Amino acid sequence: MPLVRIDLRRGKSSAYLKAVRSGIYAAMEESFNVPKNDRFMLVHQHDAEEFDYDPNYLGISRSDDLVIVQIACNNTRTVDQKKAFYKAIVDKLVADPGLRPEDVLINLLETTKENWSFGHGIMTYA
Repeated sequence: MPLVRIDLRRGKSSAYLKAVRSGIYAAMEESFNVPKNDRFMLVHQHDAEEFDYDPNYLGISRSDDLVIVQIACNNTRTVDQKKAFYKAIVDKLVADPGLRPEDVLINLLETTKENWSFGHGIMTYA
């Protein structure tokens, strides 16, 4: 059920983008109890003038390799599950494609189950 939006600066290779998507999906399966094949991801690449961020907000030193991951999901996970999930995403993206931990920003948009339709105009989970 998660819908993942990945935003980053334009210019990364197909292999890099695949590694980002695969790492996030693996973390969802391992730490977020996402069923197999529940994979819906959108990658948005932006030109420099379309990608604005503070390089030092909250004392975290970010670079132009910043990847912003926004995930719409059901509001059913505990704080501990979310913490494990954030760590799993960062660990996987550090391993491949080699991101720095400072360059991974994650935001969850939690919603209720009746806010999803996966096709046919049917309220899938309610």
